Amino acid sequence: MIPTFGEAFWTTAAALLTLCTFSFLYKDNPLYKFAEHLVVGVSAGYFTMILVVTSLWPKLIDQLKVGNLWYIIPGILGIMMFFRFSQKRSWISRFPIAIYIGIGTGLSLVVEMQARVIEQLNATIGIAGTVKASALAGSFASWDTFWNILIVLGVVCGLAYFYFSKEHTGVFGGAATVGIWVLMVGFGASFGYTVMARISLFIQRVQFLGDWLVLLGAFIFRQPL
Repeated sequence: MIPTFGEAFWTTAAALLTLCTFSFLYKDNPLYKFAEHLVVGVSAGYFTMILVVTSLWPKLIDQLKVGNLWYIIPGILGIMMFFRFSQKRSWISRFPIAIYIGIGTGLSLVVEMQARVIEQLNATIGIAGTVKASALAGSFASWDTFWNILIVLGVVCGLAYFYFSKEHTGVFGGAATVGIWVLMVGFGASFGYTVMARISLFIQRVQFLGDWLVLLGAFIFRQPL
């Protein structure tokens, strides 16, 4: 199938913007700034419309239409946000911002405690139980048991490093030192995962540029792909 003008045009636009972004590898330049500002502007406009369609209209306008007048309160708080643009009355916007931050902090605290503390603690206790069961059964000759023991020791040593009510000397100091190594391994693995994810995105964009050249050649010479 021969590519259409629309396919060639929009694919070329995407490829040129990709090249503009890659031009930052040489130095900061107007082409890169144009692509950067375009991404920020389009993203802001897109997410604004998403919020209007998914939040403002169904959760405020539609609720007021059916007689749920209680929803006028968050509507007023939202309007108060716009006083941020007034130099004389910007203080009015502090009230909805404070309410928003307070509610968000309360909800996030519960979610973070559940996901990052309680769930991790339950998992560690479960692994410790598995290690205990293996010890009672006398079956340590498995890699699963080895890794389970390593995880439990890593958690204990990591917690020992953050226990500052006791001086880090002797056996306790050694455990805290091992905890530092555990933390460094965790941070390094997270950083490595992030780098590999970015490299994957880079590879995808390079492949896209190759596909663009093929499509552009097919469009110019009117050859089917």
